Amino acid sequence: MIITLIGGTGDIGEGLALRWAHDTTHEIRIGSRDPEKGIDSAKKYELELSNRGKKQTVLGGGNHEMTVGADIIVLSVPPYYIVDTIKSITDAISPGSILVSPAVGLKRDDNGNFYSSPPPSSRSVTEYAANASPDGVPLIGAFHTLPAHRLSDLDAPLNFDTLVVGDDADAKQIVIQISNEINGLRAVDAGALANSAEIEGITPVLINISKSNKDMDELGVEIK
Repeated sequence: MIITLIGGTGDIGEGLALRWAHDTTHEIRIGSRDPEKGIDSAKKYELELSNRGKKQTVLGGGNHEMTVGADIIVLSVPPYYIVDTIKSITDAISPGSILVSPAVGLKRDDNGNFYSSPPPSSRSVTEYAANASPDGVPLIGAFHTLPAHRLSDLDAPLNFDTLVVGDDADAKQIVIQISNEINGLRAVDAGALANSAEIEGITPVLINISKSNKDMDELGVEIK
C-alpha cells in the first residue's frame, strides 16, 4: 500500500511517516508545497531509520507528485489550509484512494488555555475537509489526539488509542487496519463523521491538562 503524508515535513506528518516506515512495509511518501523540502525530509527520515537498522526507502517531493497513485493520503496540514490543499491535489487523487484528516482547529485565550476552534462553516475540521473532498473520495478522521513529539520519537512507546470516524465503512476499516499496524497504537471505530467535533474537542483538553500538570506531558487517549 502507498501512504502519502501531505505536509509530511510537519510534526504529525513526521511522526506518522516514521512509525509506518519503521513498523510496516508500506511505501511511504512525503509531500510538501516545496518539493525540495519534501525530498530533504524524506532523506532525514531514511537516515533515522537506517541508524536503527531499518532499511526503508522514503520518497519525497511536491504534494501533487506524491499524491499520484497513493492509496492513503494523510492531510497533515494546518486546518485552515486543508481545503486549499485538497483542491491543489484533486486531479492527482486516484480512484479508490482514501483521504485522512488528523487536523484540529485550536485557539488560545488570554489566560493561555486552549480550546477547539473549527472553521466557521463547519462543526469540525474533519467535516470541513470532507465537504471539500472530490466526489467518490471518502475522508476519514483519525490521529486527532496523538501527541506529535512522542509519535516522532521511535524510542518512546505509544500505548495510545486513536478514535476513527467516517461515513464510508470500508474506507474506515482500511484506516483502522493500517493504524493498528503501528506498534503501540490501537484504532477504535468511533462512528460517523458527525462525531468528529466531540473527538477534536478532546485535543485542547489534553493540552490544557498537560500544561497544568508537569508530570503529565504528552498525553493521549487510552480506552479501557
